[in-house]
Amino acid sequence: MTSIAMIEAARDRLAGRVQRTPLLSSPFLDEIAGRRVFIKPECLQHTGSFKFRGAWSAISGLPPEVRAKGVIAFSSGNHAQGIALAAKLHGIPSVIVMPSDAPRIKIENTRAYGAEVVLYDRATEDRDAIGARLSEERGLTLVRPFDEPLVIAGQGTAGLEIAEQAREMGIQEADVLVPTGGGGFASGIALALEAKAPGLRVRSCEPVGFDDVARSLASGSIERNSSLSGSLCDAIVTPQPGNLTFPILSRLCGAGIAVTDDEALKAMMLAFNRLKIVVEPGGAVALAAALFHGQTLGDTVITVVSGGNVDPEIFKMAMERYG
Repeated sequence: MTSIAMIEAARDRLAGRVQRTPLLSSPFLDEIAGRRVFIKPECLQHTGSFKFRGAWSAISGLPPEVRAKGVIAFSSGNHAQGIALAAKLHGIPSVIVMPSDAPRIKIENTRAYGAEVVLYDRATEDRDAIGARLSEERGLTLVRPFDEPLVIAGQGTAGLEIAEQAREMGIQEADVLVPTGGGGFASGIALALEAKAPGLRVRSCEPVGFDDVARSLASGSIERNSSLSGSLCDAIVTPQPGNLTFPILSRLCGAGIAVTDDEALKAMMLAFNRLKIVVEPGGAVALAAALFHGQTLGDTVITVVSGGNVDPEIFKMAMERYG
């Protein structure tokens, strides 16, 4: 079970390895949202997403003799790149199981970081089974993308930064909107804020039709998505909340928010035009929620941009529609 002590220990292991991403703001975005909106751009993190935090935390937390044998992970791209780079920096091998329809840039970048990439069909094949088989065959340690205490602890270091930055800016109460797939990022941030900034409350943000976390929070039990493909927000499309993450989310988070792909694309362009940052669709859902779904939000919102690894074709689509 992840604790604040584990998150603080992860922060110590990440010291000198992770970017302390800033809090950005724009009067133009505030006007659209009708409230103060602060943006934490984890798209500026190593590998272009927050995932490097959890990857380094998990790999650096392994016993040296176990770590030396290498690691395996399954991911649509951002966890893949985080694990690949963290493994490379540790000088160990990594194998990444990726869906064949993942954005090409994510597959290419993962290979460029030195990982062996194994592709699979997410509609017909079970990535967990593939990962378990390869892990047993090769003696690799499986690093899960969200349902892993050390990964959750690493993602929680972003929450420690948010708490510090909010305190520096005099923010005592705010909704903290987090793009959410399996819930590792949101639950890690929520644990950190519970301990360091209890006036800040996490809200999960997902694409419409793939809002398993929002539905699970509403029903009180884990709900599963009926499909695993069909959204531009590929980075946060997962089958269901994690068994470790959901209890944290249900205890600490407010109601989830779902946004459309078009709203995510529009948020991407607003981030590019007003903040000069590049955001992928899945990474933009929290900003879209802040800008277009403010009915249940307070006067101040901190929105996390979780990643910026967007294929040129998708970015072009967003620019043609909303640029």
